[in-house]
Amino acid sequence: MVTRNIAIIAHVDHGKTTLTDALMRQTGMVTSDSVSMDSNALERERGITIYAKNAALFYKDTKINIVDTPGHADFGSEVERVLRSIDSVVLVVDAQEGPMPQTRFVLKKSLELGLKPIVVLNKIDKPAARPEEVKEMVYELFLDLGADDEQLDFTTVYAIARQGIAKMTLEEEGTDLSPLLDTILAKVPAASHDTESALRAQPFNLGYDNFVGRLAIARIYEGTLRVNDTVLIRNASGKSETGRIVKLFTFRGLERVETEVAEAGDIVMIAGLSGIDIGDTI
Repeated sequence: MVTRNIAIIAHVDHGKTTLTDALMRQTGMVTSDSVSMDSNALERERGITIYAKNAALFYKDTKINIVDTPGHADFGSEVERVLRSIDSVVLVVDAQEGPMPQTRFVLKKSLELGLKPIVVLNKIDKPAARPEEVKEMVYELFLDLGADDEQLDFTTVYAIARQGIAKMTLEEEGTDLSPLLDTILAKVPAASHDTESALRAQPFNLGYDNFVGRLAIARIYEGTLRVNDTVLIRNASGKSETGRIVKLFTFRGLERVETEVAEAGDIVMIAGLSGIDIGDTI
């Protein structure tokens, strides 16, 4: 199966979590309106996404791994880590407010890494929305941040995330989010599926499970990973140690699904590598 890996980036409250939740519902990955990417208790209390989340949906024989990233400036370092693990970003911008400080920060990091964003102008139903003006503001921000010609040729999707609607022009009626999903399939490069090379993977986030201990969330770039494999872990200073894969999980919707094997291109959760840290290479 083809895999595409994206991050959703935005300034706080511009709608990235609402958009991700709507994508999950419309593709049948979740059924409850109460399910949200903001699952951490502290996040529910504060109303913002603190920890980057992983989710995956399936659309037209393609697996789309989605990382929903923090939009608040306090968590900028986490945004940067995530951006190194994916192949494109969906930049969500409020069609009334326009680009804000964190919009600039996350876009700058994306452009520097050579990513070509898809722009979603959200909340076009707000009475003071000004989508065409904001689109021009976004273009000027791209220019100001040194975007190359290819990055400047970005695709714009207009959306009302809370209603689960996206469209390619303001004149369209809009019924669901399929225009955005189709844009992702058309514009995001498919992840490399090189399963013949030696294993190469890198964690970009860490977690903890009361039953299996420390978890590493990693992108597999090459090769195949299996439960009970003994792997070599190398840190940034060049020091190496070995570890054994005790459990392996992929993502389906907002849930983690235990599996025996994972292949290049996918984003996985690994248990058993107690000494592993962000930035290490497997």
